[in-house]
Amino acid sequence: MDRQEVIEKHRNFLFSSVANYYEEPLVVDHAKGSLVYDSEGKEYLDFFGGIVTISVGHCNETVTRAIREQAGKLQHISTLYPNEPHVRLAEKLARITPGRLQKSFFTNSGTEANETAVLIAQLHTQCHDVIALRHSYSGRSHLAMSLTGHASWRLTPTPAPGIHHIPNAYCYRCPFGLTYPSCDLKCARDMEEAIRTVTSGRIAAFLAEPIQGIGGLITPPEEYFREIVAIVRKYGGLFICDEVQTGWGRTGGKMFGIEHWGVEPDIMTFAKGMANGAPIGATIATPEIADSMRGMSISTFGGNPVTSAAALATIQVIEEENLVENARVMGQRLRDGLEQLKAKYPVIGDVRGMGLMQGLELVGENKRPDAEALKRLMEQTKAEGLLIGKGGLMGNVVRITPPLNVTKDEVDRALKILDLSFSHLGL
Repeated sequence: MDRQEVIEKHRNFLFSSVANYYEEPLVVDHAKGSLVYDSEGKEYLDFFGGIVTISVGHCNETVTRAIREQAGKLQHISTLYPNEPHVRLAEKLARITPGRLQKSFFTNSGTEANETAVLIAQLHTQCHDVIALRHSYSGRSHLAMSLTGHASWRLTPTPAPGIHHIPNAYCYRCPFGLTYPSCDLKCARDMEEAIRTVTSGRIAAFLAEPIQGIGGLITPPEEYFREIVAIVRKYGGLFICDEVQTGWGRTGGKMFGIEHWGVEPDIMTFAKGMANGAPIGATIATPEIADSMRGMSISTFGGNPVTSAAALATIQVIEEENLVENARVMGQRLRDGLEQLKAKYPVIGDVRGMGLMQGLELVGENKRPDAEALKRLMEQTKAEGLLIGKGGLMGNVVRITPPLNVTKDEVDRALKILDLSFSHLGL
């Protein structure tokens, strides 16, 4: 099919909610490493990576080989029958995750992983109330949308009961009008007020992303999670850490995002970059919490041998090629370049993130969110051969998340295109 035929079939046969970037959608034909190519052969440097999912480069040879070999041996069997890739992956997670996390439940997406996490927290605590953060994103099921603190992603008119939201650590736009560090972490301390006023005085869990991805790369201060998790545990709650976007070295220097804040979660969830694009989700918990989930439960596709093999190969590449450290080094190179762009272009109000998970908040006068500027920027970067993402409650935050094995030449090329694009737009 040619480009236009693909676009027409997309419009005619997919839900209209399956949105595309750009005024003229980009029809991708093939990809390799950090590069993707459209149906007409044009090359693009991919600095969004399938929504923070391509960890080790498109069509990575090690991962592709593992998928091919496993697909030729055993493609599917379900959780009713143990298989080697499934248990090997579970063992690997137990070894590399922080603290006492040990037992895993595999699914197909971050949505399902978060659903599983909330369920076992409620079963373990015998409590229903869950607290999440404003600007958060947890997935597209009924419960996950209810956990999401972002109106445009909450499609259901009747959210699930027992879900409460408190202000996030959005220092650039502090919801309390304060300034860090003199704020005394009011956003974290508000957790206690919420528990004492909108719940029965006990909660099942607090669920949070270390860095809010779709929320706009909102990155909390270094003391934030220690403060807020201490309050959660004071009232009997568990800390569910959503590592769907921050996991697998994405934040640089650490395998998992929450490790930068020095807190050990009771439950962690994964998806996206865990298998370099193969559909997977996982929930890991301490043994006693995991064992709270009794009775009949299966996952037809969870722990699929092929996706498990893909995940194991992805983790292997991350470890053997020292990509956690590469994410730190290249992330700093990227951050330095973005800070230089901020000094040059007034439309960039804030630069934030960690490692190879960086964001630019675009603003007008008096920090007014400028979503139109981001739309124009994305069209220009596309024309120049660079793919970036967007996020933020007002759709004004550039999301930059290249593969973890990105090179300095690729980082420099992306920065050059961003500079050129901002200059062309007069931003």
